[in-house]
Amino acid sequence: MHIRPATPDDLPALHAVIERAYRGDSARQGWTFEADLLTGPRTDLAELQSLLDDPAQALLMATGPDGQPIGSVVVANLGDGIAYLGMLSIEPTLQAAGLGRRLIAAAEDHAVHHFGARTMEMTVIDARAELIAYYQRRGYVLTGETRPFPLLTDPPLSMVVLAKSLAAPAHLG
Repeated sequence: MHIRPATPDDLPALHAVIERAYRGDSARQGWTFEADLLTGPRTDLAELQSLLDDPAQALLMATGPDGQPIGSVVVANLGDGIAYLGMLSIEPTLQAAGLGRRLIAAAEDHAVHHFGARTMEMTVIDARAELIAYYQRRGYVLTGETRPFPLLTDPPLSMVVLAKSLAAPAHLG
């Protein structure tokens, strides 16, 4: 697996991976998905392009041996030494093979070296206990903070906030 910043040419194929990872029956092939909680698209090409256009955000993409996208993660600079990790996506048939762990590590490295982040935070739907546990195994801790879910749902959902301290970059000199 190779991880690099996504380009506009990557977006159509990458968008398909993100949708398969989060929604619809294809998502059920993986170990974690939102298909039982939410319907409709997870994102669209315009949103992905806006990530590429924003210097305070990075869309990192993992490619397989054939160069095709197999996963992605978004890193955003929130300022004050805080970065945000979001939209971690792995091709459902490849989940549970360590790719998510490698994308998280790449996101954390990007946050430290490109945004000067000392803390990475993320939000996870409160009903996704298995996903919260996954991030806790990666060193993220529940902060006790909750945030509203960005869409109206029945039953209502909310987001829990997790955070992790990041290592400061080594200074050469």
